[in-house]
Amino acid sequence: MQMKKAGAAAVEWLSITVATAIVAAAVYFFLIPSQVPVGSVSSLAMVLGTMIPLPISAITMILNVTLLLLGFLFIGREFGAKTVYTSLLLTVFLGVLEQLFPGFTSLMGDPFLDVVCYIFLVSVGLSMLFNRNASSGGLDIVAKFLNKYLHMELGKAMALSGMCVALSAVFVYDGKTVALSVLGTYLSGLVLDHFIFGANVKKRVCIISEKEEEIRDYILHNLHSGATIYQAIGAYNDQVRREIITIVDKGEYRQLMDFLSKVDRGAFITVYTVSEMFYRPKPRLSAPDRHPPRS
Repeated sequence: MQMKKAGAAAVEWLSITVATAIVAAAVYFFLIPSQVPVGSVSSLAMVLGTMIPLPISAITMILNVTLLLLGFLFIGREFGAKTVYTSLLLTVFLGVLEQLFPGFTSLMGDPFLDVVCYIFLVSVGLSMLFNRNASSGGLDIVAKFLNKYLHMELGKAMALSGMCVALSAVFVYDGKTVALSVLGTYLSGLVLDHFIFGANVKKRVCIISEKEEEIRDYILHNLHSGATIYQAIGAYNDQVRREIITIVDKGEYRQLMDFLSKVDRGAFITVYTVSEMFYRPKPRLSAPDRHPPRS
């Protein structure tokens, strides 16, 4: 058991390390050459790098360490070892890339294409981190500040802090770069949401049909999915009907819709998108605990 736990922990930390390396590669090979500060701490380091004669990795290290210290002082120990690890490791990877590829310019030769490649690659790395319950630190800490002291939702706080970094480009770059920075920050959030939630998106299908038995049988035995049946009452004529509700993935959804179009074209169907599901079964009581003590 201990060997399995140790192996799982090793795989988790290796995944976090690989994800951080992907983020560092996105920053060094695409973000920095583009000179477009898409909302992140590394982007803020780029802006400051135009005024401070230090490597981007050194400025990123200073910013991350400062934010971590402020976080521990004013927010508490909510970041954990993973955030500290990724925040510091990111700067280490950037420093290594600076040594291995000094004076690197651009793979794409176009700022817009560099930003597109950065958004795609950094979203892969960040989604891997989030799936391991980790983050790259930086703006996550700023978002927690805004959440705690201004009572702002974390999602909005992240977007606001990212946009502030993007708009900081106005002090050192031209209008075209600023516009691209803001657009890139917005698109980065959309793509990251897709990577995090897109793979888990399911469909909640609600069906009212005269062919209830056939549809229920198809869901249970062909799709091998579950279903719930509710009693529904029509507001117009108080007619009692039964509604079948099931949650299916993309492939099952297409099969189900094809089946419904064949078995009952008059079925009333509503479809919702579901990005997350939670099921926490209650722990079973041991034998002595199942019955209350007798007085």
